[in-house]
Amino acid sequence: MKSLRARLSAFLLAAALLAAGVTGLLTYRNTLRENEQLFDYQLRQTALSLRDQGAAAGLPPAPGPGEEAPSVVAQIWTMNGTTLYLSHPDSGLPDRAVLGFSNVDAGNRRWRVYSMAARGRIVQVAQPLELRRDLAAAAALRSLRPLLIFAPLMALLIWLLVDRALKPVQRLALEVKRRDAASLEPLPEQDLPSEVEPVAHAINSLLGRLKLAFDSQRAFVADAAHELRSPLTALTLQLQLLSRAGDAAGREAAAAQLRQGVERASRLIEQLLAAARTAPGEAPAVLAPLDLAETARAALADAWPQAEARRIELALEAPAPVAIHADAESLRILMRNLLDNAIRYTPPGGQVAVNVARRGEEALLTVDDSGPGIPAAERERAFQRFYRGQAQAADSTGSGLGLAIVANIAARHGAPVALADAPLGGLRVEVRFPLPAQ
Repeated sequence: MKSLRARLSAFLLAAALLAAGVTGLLTYRNTLRENEQLFDYQLRQTALSLRDQGAAAGLPPAPGPGEEAPSVVAQIWTMNGTTLYLSHPDSGLPDRAVLGFSNVDAGNRRWRVYSMAARGRIVQVAQPLELRRDLAAAAALRSLRPLLIFAPLMALLIWLLVDRALKPVQRLALEVKRRDAASLEPLPEQDLPSEVEPVAHAINSLLGRLKLAFDSQRAFVADAAHELRSPLTALTLQLQLLSRAGDAAGREAAAAQLRQGVERASRLIEQLLAAARTAPGEAPAVLAPLDLAETARAALADAWPQAEARRIELALEAPAPVAIHADAESLRILMRNLLDNAIRYTPPGGQVAVNVARRGEEALLTVDDSGPGIPAAERERAFQRFYRGQAQAADSTGSGLGLAIVANIAARHGAPVALADAPLGGLRVEVRFPLPAQ
């Protein structure tokens, strides 16, 4: 049963029927008991009304065929046993009596008997128990008739009330059903029951995150298309130059420029893919224990050929292992981008220094360079995609994605990133990773 309306209606109806059944059972038993007491009272009153009965002129005849069986049998006799009155001689009741109420078996029937002594006589009044119980049961069932009539009305009322209570849920579901991928406006939360408000609020929160992610993706695609247009145009021109070269030297120069253009385009596409994978809203990083110092050593080894080609001196200070929880591939991309930026914008013969250490409850990664740095006024914007400052704009090989990728990866690890002045004269990048709980 998947329908909430049907489930609630069934549960409420079952509870109501159970309550009605218990009430009916208690009412039935109480009615039986009260009728038994009423019949006993009638027997006693009948006996009191017969205590002055005179002697019978003769015994009354037994009931003929078709006559109704007696509901009350009365006997009166004197203290010495002389019968004064006997209403039904064939009842089989004994001519002895136990004063008060008693149950007697006689004439293949069980009787409820009341006997009393008054004015020198014994008065005995009896009634078949079977008849009493049938009358009591009939009266008790008549008292249950309102409950039986009320049951279908109660079921209809429960269905209508549940349907009315679920109207806000139906409206909310209809509103969600009408939406498409482009309709990410918040759902109306007014006039909703307090139990449904958290659901609508959670849906609106999800719609807000989706809208933010879609807007970010659209902006990213638009920026990526704009950024790819220049290198692709340059490649086209370089191919034309290569095809028009008249001698071997010209062809070699054009081929060298084409190779550089392909490398720049490859680098840009690689950065675009990395930015897309690390963008907010993508799948969360899978964190595992790793050594930040060892990861830094591996990153420096990968960056060594690039630094050697530009005569950049690389230095690492990581005196002890620093264990953190991180995604190994994402952390490798983060360090590669930090080192690539530092080496790319440091003049030939400069320095790049990496430091890994513990600072309280954090693992601190710093990358310093001796390049031009970034002015303090531009550091906030430096983490935006495709943003290039004056120093970065002078380098045509940069994509403006490096620090944006670093910021995205650090955010997924709960690690704040800060830019500062480096002791070497250029830019310092600090990333503070939280240490795992002991």
